[in-house]
Amino acid sequence: MTLLAAIAGPGDVRALPSSALPVLAGEIRRFLVERVSRAGGHLGPNLGAVELTIALHRVFDSPNDVVLFDTGHQAYVHKVLTGRAAEFETLRRAGGLSGYPSAAESPHDVIENSHASTALSYADGVAKALRLKGSSRRVVAVIGDGALTGGMAWEALNNLAVLEHPVVVVLNDNGRSYAPTTGGLAAHLGSLREGRRRTVFEALGLPYVGPVDGHDVDALESAFVEAAAYGRPVVVHCVTRKGKGYQPAEDDPADCLHAVSAAGSGGGATWTDVFGAEIVSLGAQRPDLVCVTAAMRGPTGLDAFATRFPSRVFDVGIAEQHAVTSAAGLAMAGLHPVVAVYSTFLSRAFDQVLLDVALHRLPVTFVLDRAGVTGPDGPSHHGMWDASLLPVVPGLRLAAPRDAARLRELLGEAVAVADGPTAVRYPKSSVGPDIPALRREGKVDVLRYEPDAVGLLIAVGPMASACLEAAEELAGHGVPVTVVDPRWIAPLDPSLVKIAGEHRLVLAVEDTTAVGALGGRLAQALAVVGAPTRVGTFALPSSFLPHGSRAEILRAHGLDAAGITTTVLKRLKEHS
Repeated sequence: MTLLAAIAGPGDVRALPSSALPVLAGEIRRFLVERVSRAGGHLGPNLGAVELTIALHRVFDSPNDVVLFDTGHQAYVHKVLTGRAAEFETLRRAGGLSGYPSAAESPHDVIENSHASTALSYADGVAKALRLKGSSRRVVAVIGDGALTGGMAWEALNNLAVLEHPVVVVLNDNGRSYAPTTGGLAAHLGSLREGRRRTVFEALGLPYVGPVDGHDVDALESAFVEAAAYGRPVVVHCVTRKGKGYQPAEDDPADCLHAVSAAGSGGGATWTDVFGAEIVSLGAQRPDLVCVTAAMRGPTGLDAFATRFPSRVFDVGIAEQHAVTSAAGLAMAGLHPVVAVYSTFLSRAFDQVLLDVALHRLPVTFVLDRAGVTGPDGPSHHGMWDASLLPVVPGLRLAAPRDAARLRELLGEAVAVADGPTAVRYPKSSVGPDIPALRREGKVDVLRYEPDAVGLLIAVGPMASACLEAAEELAGHGVPVTVVDPRWIAPLDPSLVKIAGEHRLVLAVEDTTAVGALGGRLAQALAVVGAPTRVGTFALPSSFLPHGSRAEILRAHGLDAAGITTTVLKRLKEHS
């Protein structure tokens, strides 16, 4: 029987003799490589956090002591040591183990955290509450050096510095987030690794312990015991290696196998691939075009642009708010910045989009990767909110391409706009074949036309394929429908309002949350002109959706051809 097989919780980890810990660490690494390679997920960050997590659970008493991980990329070892190893076969699958900390899974998880730079603020609030309640429970927050580039982390450190409660900030410094950590902080941490003693943390008034070898359990335990003895917030600087113990990860030059796909997955160009190639083409034509990324140059498709135009890509670290306002500054000075960001992360910078970019009518283009249902990364990563939030921004134009050709086309149109912000949204998936239009009316593409149509399907972006399949099925039921793609979903094009007003029933099919979606805005516009058209919004519910494959989640909410067909037939019957 292996040591790992006997671990049912942190108490079993604490019961092991120190001599057994290297063996346990090796077993955990082999377990992670095998399970994560099979199921898909974040491999490199967790391989680097093995000894650190073992030491945490030997010194601190979770869940009595509150342990917070920022981000959840490095929490797999924590899951293993808190009794969830057997569930790793279901990692990131529908109904299975989450790829991030999840309070629904275990009392050892407190926050459902996959957005970076937040754990220290959580820790500050939890510690203040415990102090008010007279509790001596300790708070431990694990944060990477990449996440420490986010502004929230420093706002939290500023407050923690004057807090009188035992909080241990564990800085897991591997010199990277996805890519090498950038900026002045990276240089400062590098100087500390080389033995220079005056730290920015001490300047803030926080005791500092380290640097500690993050792969030496005995040294880590000693450092954590020393930190806990302060009885107040303290920073423990642990130096680790991302991908530690697995040679392919250690040798991977891109991101140390930060994330790996499930065995047997893949195939076909992705939306990100198409964007990455097209932005290089546009960059060659437009010397004023520059790109901004928040520590995700590779995942958002900017690597090729950076290779071709290295001086025209700015990685600002995990700092989306700064990224947007910095882009505003670039635009003020005469450039056209393209901010490439995951849809879910742009919501962190909504105020900057609204008041720093749009208020000044600046030509900044936002490219929103992972829009709509993203699949196995779960509720914090579904990009369900941008298409509801961004239409309220005055002057902002929002596009949703249905295929690769339209992505190239709409991206070109977006960067050509000179009098305000633009955004282009697309999902995390293979892009599929191009879908030609029969004709274009205004900005709207007519994909299928029925002269005697009883209804109109408005296919928003990648929902076009399912809508066309549904239209074919409906034709078999004797129900002819026309299908259009608005291309630009905000503001509403007058041609779309006109086309919709010519139909008895209109159904907008959208890979976004229903609240604030195109269907609702269209219904309002038709009401203003007095059209009798009935408009339905067929989208995702306004709730946090669990993880699962994109196809599974869309199907579960009727956003596939069969579901669309059923909904149209039901709506027609209700209003016949």
